[in-house]
Amino acid sequence: MSKHSRKRIVLLGATGSIGGSTLRVIAAHPDKLELVAVAARANTPALARISRDFPSVRHVALFDPTAAAAARTAGTFPAGVTLHHGPAGLEALAQLPDADLVLVAVVGTAGLRPALAAIAAGKELALASKEILVLAGQFVMAAARAHGTRLIPVDSEHNAVFQCLEGHASSAVRRIVLTASGGAFRDWPAERLAQVTPADALRHPNWAMGPKVTVDSATLANKGLELIEARWLFGLAPAQCQTVLHPQSIVHALVEFADGTMLAQLSPPSMTFPIQHALLHPARAPGVEPSLDLTRLQSLEFRPVDEARFPLLRLAREAMTAGGAAPAAFNAANEVAVAAFLAGSLPFLGIASVVEKTLESLQLAEPADLEAVLAVDAEARRRATAAL
Repeated sequence: MSKHSRKRIVLLGATGSIGGSTLRVIAAHPDKLELVAVAARANTPALARISRDFPSVRHVALFDPTAAAAARTAGTFPAGVTLHHGPAGLEALAQLPDADLVLVAVVGTAGLRPALAAIAAGKELALASKEILVLAGQFVMAAARAHGTRLIPVDSEHNAVFQCLEGHASSAVRRIVLTASGGAFRDWPAERLAQVTPADALRHPNWAMGPKVTVDSATLANKGLELIEARWLFGLAPAQCQTVLHPQSIVHALVEFADGTMLAQLSPPSMTFPIQHALLHPARAPGVEPSLDLTRLQSLEFRPVDEARFPLLRLAREAMTAGGAAPAAFNAANEVAVAAFLAGSLPFLGIASVVEKTLESLQLAEPADLEAVLAVDAEARRRATAAL
């Protein structure tokens, strides 16, 4: 296969957990995939190591301008590698002429403008940052339709739905069901939750993820964000987006069709599987990790979610149903509260309290444009900070 028949990849968020899994997939398929650009927030040593390990990288970006200035002064990156910085740097990478697909895996809402830039430049977009569609789903999907951009989800649950829906009309879908592991405290007595520490919350039973996502998994805020994202990705009504507890994290999602038939997607709890599907789609190739051994699976368990135990899931569902800017406000308040919990300044049960107080304090009209959404995001962060 010639060099130019490889799919050329831009990876935004290269030094996080999704980035690490993506690099493994790219390295495993050098005949099909070529990494041309990488970005990180401020982890200069890791980004420099990636640029040396993948000689095809010609562009790097550091979101933090101070880190970028230090790297430029020190000559950190190999000769021939162009260093970009700040939000504009991420957007520049997303629009590189010699790129085919942009994978956005940056934490939080910093990936929104790069995602829109990739869409405007006609790139394939692989989305791992769920906050982008939670914040601005209607505007991102409208832009994708206007530019004819293919958007492939990377989150394991949404990628599972994407795979189950291929070849089926959206009008045939009755509902989708995203599975939730229940996180670190799914089997803890409710009275113990008041004593949860950040170290407790970061011990996920199934997945290796970044701190913020791991805490969101423990509160099920993550599943709430995923339901909101799924609504936009697949053009569904809020009532069609549901969730169920599945402790084994083997079935990642199910799709029920109008005739009552359900399709499910199964794979081990590793992000290399959905990432590889997104990067190689529509092709298939051997994976970088072993597949399921059905002779060793003891059971696949499903049970309803207790929203009294997981109030953030209830709040997310209410925000999804309310629509407008409510999901953006939920996401912003949750980011502030989780950061405070991880810093040791907010108890675990206080996360939901801060989010609920923030949502109750805001008058959330339908946003007219992206700037209006970003204004709601900023105001929600201010109010959540005041509620800490």
